[in-house]
Amino acid sequence: METKLPLKKPLMNAAGGNAYASPDAAGDALEIKSLTVVVPAYNEDARIQPTLERLAAHLELNFPAFEIIVIDDGSTDFTSDKVRQAASANDRIALHTFPRNHGKGFAVRAGMMLARGDAVLFTDADLSTPVEEIDLAVAELRRGFPVVIASRRHPHSIIACRQSWAREVIGRGFNKIIRMFFSLPFTDTQCGFKCFTQAAAKAIFSRATIDTFSFDVEILIIATALGYSIREIPVRWTNAAGSKVRPLRDAATIFHELFILYRRSWKQELRTIY
Repeated sequence: METKLPLKKPLMNAAGGNAYASPDAAGDALEIKSLTVVVPAYNEDARIQPTLERLAAHLELNFPAFEIIVIDDGSTDFTSDKVRQAASANDRIALHTFPRNHGKGFAVRAGMMLARGDAVLFTDADLSTPVEEIDLAVAELRRGFPVVIASRRHPHSIIACRQSWAREVIGRGFNKIIRMFFSLPFTDTQCGFKCFTQAAAKAIFSRATIDTFSFDVEILIIATALGYSIREIPVRWTNAAGSKVRPLRDAATIFHELFILYRRSWKQELRTIY
């Protein structure tokens, strides 16, 4: 296991931390001077290096202080080696490794708890949501939304390359279930591009427990239970080959996790757990 978090410029802590009662109204404007981008990675050696290059190039132009944290969640390929090469050329890139695979939720949570930026964003290693969309997400934080999530189903989103028909149908069905059983009003809970103030990230992810793909639902439940306003934004999105999600294969795990979350909600355990 290794952790490396050097920065050329010191990161400033967010001064906020207030919870906003309304799910669709911004609070006071926030000052965002620094950004952490968390990239969960599992067997991504084919694309992690260009991804880090694109992220670093964009952030260098737009943020005076930033860090990129890659969480290698038990890769069995050369992902860590590729990240170390990138980090040797740019000391704003950090690597944290785990000896075995735990799941995307675990990897994102680990990165969020390490993050030091005023704004903290996680994005998939395939950059299905391009790096330029970071600017819009952070702009919404500055407007006063402590949680900003990308939606592929927002009416203003641009989908350059869609998922397969089967994945689209399963995804829409999954979203209907989420809206029905958890009363979450969002059009897309599963897009791997979400941004938080540091205070919100720490409050939400320190309470999260789901290690695999249902973690997106859990963090939105937690954010809502804590009273944070959540802004859903349109994005450009391109389906990338090589997704680790296999809806049919993973269905049993996903629905088991949703049942756990529903049972907690039904028993009103949100008040004590979240």
